Amino acid sequence: MARRLTGARQAARRFNMKTGLHLKLSQHLALTPQLQQSIRLLQLSTLELAEEVGQLLSENPLLERDDTQPQTLSMSSQSGEAEEPTSGQSEQTASDSAEIESAEIDFGSGSGLRRDDDDDADYPQQAASTPSLREHLLAQLGTMRLSDRDKGIAASLIEALDERGYLSETLEEIAALLPAEFEVGTDELEIALKHIQGFDPVGVGAHTLAECLELQLKALRADVPARDLALRIVREHLDALATRDFAGLLRKLHCDADSLRDAQRLIRSLDPYPGAPFASAETRYIVPDVIVKKTKNRWSASLNPDAMPRLRINRMYAEVLQDGRHSGTGPLMAQLQEARWLIKSVQQRFDTILRVAQAIVEQQRQFFDHGEVAMRPLVLREIAEALGLHESTVSRVTRQKFMATPRGIYELKYFFGSQVATDTGGACSATAIRELLRQLVLAEDRRRPLSDNKIAQLLGEQGIVVARRTIAKYRESLRVPPASLRAAL
Repeated sequence: MARRLTGARQAARRFNMKTGLHLKLSQHLALTPQLQQSIRLLQLSTLELAEEVGQLLSENPLLERDDTQPQTLSMSSQSGEAEEPTSGQSEQTASDSAEIESAEIDFGSGSGLRRDDDDDADYPQQAASTPSLREHLLAQLGTMRLSDRDKGIAASLIEALDERGYLSETLEEIAALLPAEFEVGTDELEIALKHIQGFDPVGVGAHTLAECLELQLKALRADVPARDLALRIVREHLDALATRDFAGLLRKLHCDADSLRDAQRLIRSLDPYPGAPFASAETRYIVPDVIVKKTKNRWSASLNPDAMPRLRINRMYAEVLQDGRHSGTGPLMAQLQEARWLIKSVQQRFDTILRVAQAIVEQQRQFFDHGEVAMRPLVLREIAEALGLHESTVSRVTRQKFMATPRGIYELKYFFGSQVATDTGGACSATAIRELLRQLVLAEDRRRPLSDNKIAQLLGEQGIVVARRTIAKYRESLRVPPASLRAAL
């Protein structure tokens, strides 16, 4: 009996320990409405920002346009400092940037997801626009029974998809862009990617054409004729199929001509660009956010005044609120605060864009002087460290923001690229290698076009070490057919 009582006391003691009260300190990131607005405005394109501001102008009587004094923020390529009015404003902007840096992504809510199909009350008879690929995928994501964190991770992958529906960045690169405090690893990204690859249209989320076709073939029933043979071809011999090496395919696959023909017909029925049908067919106008000019041998960046909405508080309403003797001004006070937040967020948005643009100009001076062949390797981390920003902030700034230069208009992310080693121990930009490849193809003998191996050899003679597979990847990105097909052109 004593033993039984002792065992009961021990069980009760363990139970009490499990159900006891414990204090635990933890950090929790909370996005205020102002920070949410600042982050959202930062990732909008110029045209999207204009639509957003127009909508807010129609809703908030405290807000109005100020076209009397155009802003002329600019930066020099040597000083790298903004010509801001006062030091106090600069300190406040830096403080606001620090706040945003501490709360880049909220995986616990859907507030960061923005729809692009804003309603226009002035044109009620217009037909609804076709949803974008992003909206189509996010709608499917919303129906899945996943945690808020998992949905946030999947949404970040959807944001990284290009117009074709491909994931051009590796999972490691995407994981590096996400805030470190959320501790998102590649294993979680792989799980989220599997979910996305099961969405409609089939084939989205692939890294390569072969993977895209494989996803579509796997989605077919197992009894579809030539399905298994087609899977082998896209996994192992897609290049041979592209070059029409049918004799080699018959030898490697150990199949007859009819089976190979059926597999080829099945592969050709697939969609190599599953995201293309969701791309808008309307003309997209580009308004550069930044203008780069060379003055006295210095490259300097300045904001485009036409891209900047100049806003101010309505003076009449502000005077009424300052008087304080009128009743029923509670809603107006809230709208006054919203108007101030918007003006501050818009100013901060363009300040950040200008800082990032000038940092790019400083890093890519040789490009502005000599063109693509002089492009140096550059990653988001370099700009982020130089400006004291988070990589995800730089990523948002460089997407859908454009720079007008004497060489043309470029998206800011164009100036970033991976590096390839050289014999001298240095590095060469992938953009520069693509330009060299393009020049070699243009100058080649059409009767004897350069193979990928030969191009790699010629680049090696210039001290640039590039593998054949890398040359093939860059050639495909330039939409240059392989040598066997160029000879037939």
